[in-house]
Amino acid sequence: MLTDKLASIEQHYFDLEQRLADPEVIRAQEEYHKLSKEHAELTPLIQGYRRYSSLIKQLTETQALLREEPDEALKDLAREEIQLLKEQIANQEEELRLLLLPTDPNDEKNVLLEIRAGTGGEEAALFAADLFRMYTRLAERRGWKMEVLSHSATGLGGLKEIIASISGDRVYSQLKFESGTHRVQRIPVTESGGRIHTSAVTVAILPEAEEVEVQINPEDLRVDVFRSSGPGGQSVNTTDSAVRLTHLPTGLVVSCQDEKSQHKNKAKALKVLRARLLDLKQQEQQAQISQERKSQVGTGDRSERIRTYNYPQGRLTDHRIGLTLYRLEAILDGDLEEVIQSLISHYRTQALQKSS
Repeated sequence: MLTDKLASIEQHYFDLEQRLADPEVIRAQEEYHKLSKEHAELTPLIQGYRRYSSLIKQLTETQALLREEPDEALKDLAREEIQLLKEQIANQEEELRLLLLPTDPNDEKNVLLEIRAGTGGEEAALFAADLFRMYTRLAERRGWKMEVLSHSATGLGGLKEIIASISGDRVYSQLKFESGTHRVQRIPVTESGGRIHTSAVTVAILPEAEEVEVQINPEDLRVDVFRSSGPGGQSVNTTDSAVRLTHLPTGLVVSCQDEKSQHKNKAKALKVLRARLLDLKQQEQQAQISQERKSQVGTGDRSERIRTYNYPQGRLTDHRIGLTLYRLEAILDGDLEEVIQSLISHYRTQALQKSS
């Protein structure tokens, strides 16, 4: 029963408060930090439960008043109050069920953003650059820090591929539903006939992995160094500073050449490799979970066509949730708030239906 579960959590919350007041725990900084974090995470749920308990108490008292009150006018007021309280209790109960849903352990993490041009040649590469600008502008709006780790440009200013790290407050929780195939419909700048083309770009959002989560054995790595090159193959560096890492057990290959320092390129490549290994590990775990559970998680298959950007109509459509917005220019300038919140609400509602 919901109230039994919440009462048990409230008791645990009370025990946490007692422990946090213990001088020995305060001196043990690591334990104190861990307990403080758990306390902070439970606070919204406990506050919601206490509001819920208060509403239940008010309802019980008002129902008793209705039974005992002889005055009909006061009875009518009591009936109105009871109806209002029942609505508030139902809303509060739904909020509590949402707060009780299991959280994604990656939600607090920073991410690696990977954008790759797909079908459509140069036009796909140009759209990849547009998407990267969109996420850059979003990061600026949110106060997140973005750092390019690796990129491969085309002669016309497009991007064959770009990998960037984004760090800030709960970045993964906001961007995790961006993974998938993004389709664009527009007249390419390279097209003289004025025909609308359809191109595709893939986006991957990977939670950044800590060293303790993914340990890489140096013996499992092959490190190759080579000379950096720019668009069209021209050399941009006269030293062998570019680094290619091959993870022998999985066959994963990561190259970084944006820095002039071989050491910095290797460090960036290791960051990308760790994130991909963690992603691989999580994909393997999800493959063992039933299809029903997968639909609850709702992380979005990367091969799935998730969104269409239609330039002639100024329209964005997210196919997963049937969302259509006619303000494409603002969205491409980083105003993704409505899209992100609609996706979060959709998958939360889906998870709530599955858990009830």
